[in-house]
Amino acid sequence: MTKKKVEAGTVPRHVAIIMDGNNRWARKRLMPGVAGHKAGVDAVRAVIEVCATEGVEVLTLFAFSSENWARPVEEVGALMELFLFALRREVRKLRDNDIRLQIIGDRSRFAPELRTAMAEAEAMTAACGGMRLLVAANYGGQWDILQAARVLAEQAAAGELDPRAIDAQLLEGQLCTAGLPLPDLCIRTGGERRISNFLLWQLAYSELYFSDLFWPDFKHDAMREALADFARRQRRFGKTSEQVAAES
Repeated sequence: MTKKKVEAGTVPRHVAIIMDGNNRWARKRLMPGVAGHKAGVDAVRAVIEVCATEGVEVLTLFAFSSENWARPVEEVGALMELFLFALRREVRKLRDNDIRLQIIGDRSRFAPELRTAMAEAEAMTAACGGMRLLVAANYGGQWDILQAARVLAEQAAAGELDPRAIDAQLLEGQLCTAGLPLPDLCIRTGGERRISNFLLWQLAYSELYFSDLFWPDFKHDAMREALADFARRQRRFGKTSEQVAAES
């Protein structure tokens, strides 16, 4: 692992990243889009390394959104092949570094071979007690909230839950991230300034950090700068600066 270099300050417990700009990175180099996705794997490794070194507890990566199925068939197929290849190649490295993998999202549209690989990768790292790595695949924030609401609705219909007892805590407990700290920091690369249906409930009070770098270029130093920027911020959660200062 790389030597710790982030300035003193608060390290986010949970970092969520929208990995954007792979296609544009490739087009800029007159390469096919899938080349950008392949190059982005190196950035994934770099970000995992920095976060694990700095003491981040949970890292969530937005790998494939529920809207990405609308992309060209050839690109989607190449992405699925790359996902399968990366799962099989990288999982042992995660286990050796005590990192537990969890894949969140609706797996029903993935091929059986890929679903099997996901389950095997999760099982291989299930006993790891270090950083938790969440990979969001066929995931959408609206879908996540809807599936949580359906679970509670089914419990209420079965007489197992009083509808009047449903609150934010109960709904949050049915989301894909149940039991984990909410994201403190959300990073988006590629120059875009939106969250694109990612962790809509969970990001309510997250600090947002936007980088103009395309994802394949977002390596160790860029990740450290994002963490350093977070450390310089004051999180108020609706309070005044004076209240926060008095409590610290």
